[in-house]
Amino acid sequence: MIEVRKLTKRYGPKVAVDGLDFTAAPGQVTGFLGPNGAGKSTTMRMIVGLDRPTSGTATVNGRRYAQHAAPLQEIGVLLEARAVHPGRTAYSHLLGLARTHGIPRGRV
Repeated sequence: MIEVRKLTKRYGPKVAVDGLDFTAAPGQVTGFLGPNGAGKSTTMRMIVGLDRPTSGTATVNGRRYAQHAAPLQEIGVLLEARAVHPGRTAYSHLLGLARTHGIPRGRV
């Protein structure tokens, strides 16, 4: 489960995410919709610890992402499609990640 509470991110005077609250339940697909600059990627970056929130919290299964012994076994995120080799299918990309992180093929 992903829980976000009062999550805020500021870059100087610019507010990228403002007091966001939501819960993404296990086994359900949750999507972020909005125009460029709405804070979708910034929110995901804060959930997985790539950006530090100005305030608020984001937890994955009750802990901050970085506190998990094997974080990729809890949640994965693809923020840039350019991060995937263009000659690979989505399945082969995920399979490679799974194999290097002890995740069974059946979860791919």
